[in-house]
Order: sequence, then structure tokens, then C-alpha cells
Amino acid sequence: MKRFYFTFCLVFVFLTPVFSQENNDAAILKILLTKYYANEKVIVKNRMQYLRFYCKKAPNNEELLEVINKNKLLKDNTAEIKKEIKITLDEDWSKEYDILFAKEHQYLKSKVNKCLSLEEFQVVSKRFNDNNQRLMIINKPIYFAKKYCLVRVAFYRNIEHNSGRYFLFEKKNGSWEIKEVLNEWET
Repeated sequence: MKRFYFTFCLVFVFLTPVFSQENNDAAILKILLTKYYANEKVIVKNRMQYLRFYCKKAPNNEELLEVINKNKLLKDNTAEIKKEIKITLDEDWSKEYDILFAKEHQYLKSKVNKCLSLEEFQVVSKRFNDNNQRLMIINKPIYFAKKYCLVRVAFYRNIEHNSGRYFLFEKKNGSWEIKEVLNEWET
């Protein structure tokens, strides 16, 4: 009996952070999708979709260093944030997407439709032969100081009008809120 209890405790201790991370990622994803798909129309037969969601979590890169230098809170947590610079990331949003849309948020799901790879996005863009298609790319969230999260969101078009920004989230009363928008850029 003691062995069972000990094994159960070990499994609980090691798996709780994994599930917590997925739930936090799903909560962050919901906020970002809700924000950017708010003005999009529900996708029904023969209606063109303009905003697409990129399936992969984009890796965090050295651009973070510029963002860190412009914000005191981020400067105070530099070491923890720099650990998340991993160019060779191979993760996608499928777990969080499934958690988010499993039983609720079906209206939002009808706007998001499905995620695309870069190759699928380029095929769609060529099919419509117009520069009105946008691909929303969300980086892997960076959690630090127990109650903050930093996420980069970028929008890609084949020709022009690319843009991006970092969102600094804060966890208040058990839910994530956007605290600040950092390092906005547009081409």
C-alpha cells in the first residue's frame, strides 16, 4: 500500500506541471484567438476566410533581447526568460487547440476553422491570387516570475504588411490578462 501511495505521489508531482502548462497555454491561446478573430466572420460554405492560424508554436529567438532591454519587469527576469530562447523548437498548438475547443467555444472555433502549415497557407494564398490572406503565428509562451507570461504574435502575408508584437500577460485572480503590449512593428 505504501508503495502504491508513493508511486501515485511521484506521478502527481511530475505530471501536474505538464497539465498546468497545457492549461495555461490553452488559456493564453483563447485570449489571443478571441482578440484577433473578433472581427472575422464565421466560416460557412463558400465564404472566404482571411485570417488563418499557424499550427506550429514558433520558437523564441534573439529578438527577445531587444524586448527585455526596453522593459524593467523583463530586465529583472532576464535569466529566466533567456532560457526560453530555443531556435530548434518542434511543438504545435494541437493539444491546446483540442483543450480549448473540446466542449466549449464553438462559435470561436467556427471562426478559426483549422490551423495551417506554411505550405498549406501558401497554396490558399495562390488560389485566391490576392494579398488579403493573413497567417497568425504565435510563439511558444514564456512563463516567468510565477505570474507572468510573454508571447509574441506575428502576422504574415506573402507580399507585404507583415506585423508583430509581444504581449505581456499577468495572472490575476486565477486568470490571465493582457498587462502590456511591447515592441510593436509593421512593414
